[in-house]
Amino acid sequence: MPRHPLSDGSVMATQGSTNRQNVDLAQVPKLVQWDFLAAENATFYTDPGVDMQGMLRAVYHMATGGEVQSGSTITQQFVKNTYLSQSQSVTRKLREIMISLKIGGQMSKQQILQGYLNSCYYGRDAYGIEAAARAYYHVHASQLTVSQGAFIAAAVNEPSLLMYADTDPQAKAQAEARWTYVLQRMAKIHKISDAQLQQYLAAGFPTPKPYTPSAGMSGQTGYLVDTAKKYVEAHSSISDQRLGRGGYQIYTTFDKKKVNALSASVAAMEHKHLAPAHRSADKDVQVGAASIDPSTGAMVALYGGAGWNKGHWNNNADATGVPVGSTFKPIDLAAALDHGAVLSPGQPASPITPDSKFDGDDGITIKNQQGQELADSGDPTGRLHQRNNVPTKWGYITLRKAMEQSVNTPYVQLGEYVGYDNVESEALKAGLLRKSLQYDTPGFYIGTSTPSAIRMADAYATFDDGGVQHEPYSVTKVIADGQRLPGFDKPKGTTAMPSTTVNTVTDVLQDVVKNGTGTNAQGLGRPAAGKTGTTDDYKSAWFIGYTPQLVTSVAMFKENPKNSGLQSMKGVGGFSKVFGADMPTEVWTNYMTAALQGQPVRKFPPAPSLGQGANEFGTPSATPSRTASSPSATPTTSTTPSSSSGPCYRHKKQCVSPSPTDTTGTTSGGTTSGAGGGGLLGGTTGGATSPAPTTSPPASGGFRRGAVG
Repeated sequence: MPRHPLSDGSVMATQGSTNRQNVDLAQVPKLVQWDFLAAENATFYTDPGVDMQGMLRAVYHMATGGEVQSGSTITQQFVKNTYLSQSQSVTRKLREIMISLKIGGQMSKQQILQGYLNSCYYGRDAYGIEAAARAYYHVHASQLTVSQGAFIAAAVNEPSLLMYADTDPQAKAQAEARWTYVLQRMAKIHKISDAQLQQYLAAGFPTPKPYTPSAGMSGQTGYLVDTAKKYVEAHSSISDQRLGRGGYQIYTTFDKKKVNALSASVAAMEHKHLAPAHRSADKDVQVGAASIDPSTGAMVALYGGAGWNKGHWNNNADATGVPVGSTFKPIDLAAALDHGAVLSPGQPASPITPDSKFDGDDGITIKNQQGQELADSGDPTGRLHQRNNVPTKWGYITLRKAMEQSVNTPYVQLGEYVGYDNVESEALKAGLLRKSLQYDTPGFYIGTSTPSAIRMADAYATFDDGGVQHEPYSVTKVIADGQRLPGFDKPKGTTAMPSTTVNTVTDVLQDVVKNGTGTNAQGLGRPAAGKTGTTDDYKSAWFIGYTPQLVTSVAMFKENPKNSGLQSMKGVGGFSKVFGADMPTEVWTNYMTAALQGQPVRKFPPAPSLGQGANEFGTPSATPSRTASSPSATPTTSTTPSSSSGPCYRHKKQCVSPSPTDTTGTTSGGTTSGAGGGGLLGGTTGGATSPAPTTSPPASGGFRRGAVG
């Protein structure tokens, strides 16, 4: 049985082959038997038990150092399930081939097929076809229909996905596609007629009965086990099927006290603010959170959702799909510190510091490194006008002030001047994954990307640990057959950014907590750095913060499980607008207070002295602070140089030619954005403190099931 000990050695969960009951082949309907054969090995009754092409493929992979492949015939899979250890080695593969050839002469095909059906893992802790029939359809194997058998046959290949086919729309779509394939194969090998195939398809997918996980997988345990299992699969050749058969001890990084504290903090926020039974806006609200040790990358706590026992299968801590808003701005600043910004067309990049000034007014036009204004076909002027959440006339403000108050316009313009490639590179070095990053649009710089809560916590951990990036990990060792398996050593850190860069970013993020949108985090009572983030129409709200010992990210969003896509959180908790400064910061502060109890209060390293940075062209200054690469003039209004004409293209995004007219302060319709996130093209908004709740919610609450894709 797979066992999942916590970091203190206590057992978090035990999974294993208790749900197993062997049946005779005669108890499995003939056509259900053929469901499996059609899907896996249609020549089973005529082949020698070994796929010769598969053997050659396996030998080739062995000779070239590639992955040792699993058996492809029913006989080989039966041998692997029954007679061999679950280790992946050349020796085991050769034994599998030899035993498969030998067993074909000693056992009948019926005996082999019976053994195969009884030894497979089908998900839902079901081992063998009898347990699978009960787990998915609440019937005996003898009562399975051809259609139900086609689904169960499909579950053999992807049990971890198909086990949620009753509730998860994505899993159901994939299960239905695989089910259709099995039935089509049945028709192709003439076990059912074309007319029968059409009847089965017309009757529709046989949706499994609701899954009831074991009591030990309730609450957060299911998400922690799922995270650890995925880590094992990603760092070894051990499949979900093999884990399901048991025999492994998986030791994790999760800290029981911190896991409980994070779950309790979410529950307290729900109890205080959410009342879905009395306020419709509070329905389908979800939270995902992750807490990481910055010195190692160890995941010490996760919050994945309401719990498997409540029908919420997606792990919100590890899921992508929720835009991060202004929590992305520290990456912009880090990229600017490392690479500088091209403030004057054709000139080298100028040095940037947190005291560099940029235009913070609402509705300004955004220019690229060539001085050309970006286009927006939805704007009457044809130009892109970046919006803030409020029309405050900030004028030219420092990047530090813009971070504190989560003003968008300086960071969108800064990102353009630094360059997409440089900012993307900084995000990847910090630990974000390319597949979660938004492609090159201005909204990229203010959080249209959708990394998971785990990855965002890990990126901030890079700031926290002096610029050293540690891959987030959840497993410290795996033991099988009494032997410790290789591949689970603590990941080694790599220097991603200079310490001067990350210590500067941390200094700015401390000011966010002291003076800006993150002041609610002051309740922690010790030095903290962090950033709020809120997206367009308040569809997501984040707070990510850290102390020298611990980093935690909290995301909040709303999604109907029956209709994919984020919904506005306006009115949630009685707040007219939901910002990252509110409920997410409340969860963060309460959790961090409990998690750090008894630990010493530590200060962050001091920020280095960076000297004078360059200002955006147009910044008013009695004593212009210009580098050699900056324009010599400092006009009091921002005018656009007339350096070229005609449209320009930037990663296939059209720009408009420069205009000689002053566009400072111009606004246009379209997507709003602003304090705390912001932008156009699916951009992000706020992070400022919300107004107080309009009503006092009843003291009850909870989350509905949802998926974040």
